[in-house]
Amino acid sequence: MKIPMWQVDAFATEVFAGNPAAVCLLDDWPADGVLQAIAAENNLSETAFLVRNAEGFDLRWFAPAKEVALCGHATLAAAKVLFDRRGWKEEAIRFRTRQRGVLAVAKNGDWFEMDFPALPARPVATPAGLAAALGAEPRQVLASTDDWLAVLDDEATVRGLKPDFAALKKFHCRCIVPTARGDQVDFVSRAFAPRYGIPEDPVTGSAHCALAPYWAGVLGKDDLQAFQVSARGGEVRCRNAGDRVKLAGRAVTYLEGTISV
Repeated sequence: MKIPMWQVDAFATEVFAGNPAAVCLLDDWPADGVLQAIAAENNLSETAFLVRNAEGFDLRWFAPAKEVALCGHATLAAAKVLFDRRGWKEEAIRFRTRQRGVLAVAKNGDWFEMDFPALPARPVATPAGLAAALGAEPRQVLASTDDWLAVLDDEATVRGLKPDFAALKKFHCRCIVPTARGDQVDFVSRAFAPRYGIPEDPVTGSAHCALAPYWAGVLGKDDLQAFQVSARGGEVRCRNAGDRVKLAGRAVTYLEGTISV
């Protein structure tokens, strides 16, 4: 089986920045074990798999260790491939997903705007051992459907974290997302997902489904500029829109080829 594949640096304006994702176009769905093996072989934080349907595409995302319910950067990467490499002519692309419904992505210049579900986070007691695992005491911890937000004092604290990934792996959530007000943007974040085989995710679009509603409430505005301050880094424009979140980013294609399975 020959599968066209691209590797795209999402939330980036140049290669070697943002978050790399693989995008595979399939004629139909192979066994899940094949999808998981491809994702493990790619060893990127996510591989997106697409199958054409009557309205757009069915979309699934696999991390190296398991399938995920929602992924922003690999959705952005898939849209980049379809618009810029496969000649998609309609105003938006509709992606049908298994757990998060239909996601739409529109292109505006070199920006791609994703229409995602809002996943508001609720305050919870700080889990025992979390501060030690992060290396900083959160001012507040909030839990969303997928992730935990750990609100820290300032951007410097978020940037300076040196977490214990073995300790973080014991917590039962997808990502632990330290965040704080930004020095030059509205808020910054990082994202740690060792349970999914991703010690640190460079730019995590889906985490902003919880971050955007939280910071919109704190800052009293719906249009937000965010930056994920990982080593690679990436800019995310956010718009809080009730039960939806609009996330915009740019992307650069790094690799195009074919894999044999």
